[in-house]
Amino acid sequence: MADDKKLKAEAKNPVSAFSDADLDHFKGLILAKREKATEDVERMRSQLADAREQAENDTAYSFHMADAGTDAMEREKLYLMIAREQKYVGYLDRALERIENKTYGICKVSGNPIAKERLEAVPHTEISIEAKLAQKK
Repeated sequence: MADDKKLKAEAKNPVSAFSDADLDHFKGLILAKREKATEDVERMRSQLADAREQAENDTAYSFHMADAGTDAMEREKLYLMIAREQKYVGYLDRALERIENKTYGICKVSGNPIAKERLEAVPHTEISIEAKLAQKK
């Protein structure tokens, strides 16, 4: 009876096929990517603040409507890039949680291990290449 409960628990939360050393390697890789992404978000926010300040300093007489439209479009692009980068940081954070839970590297679709090469290329992925290809069909 106790063995059945243990098997059901393992089926719900499969244990990573990677060793602690491998998990530490991926954790370092993910933390480096997270730090870079966070720096990129801060840089873009700074650009956004600079653009807003510049827009406030321009007078109606020295600023052409086409320039205003271009600036608005650039600000919108920065907002979208910030949102995308923040979403990426969220994916990285979830990958770190999976490392801590020892479920990192398990495909959420098939339950099979994800190839180490795929995780090297896309360390925040939750699905194997086979599952990803099946999604595209």
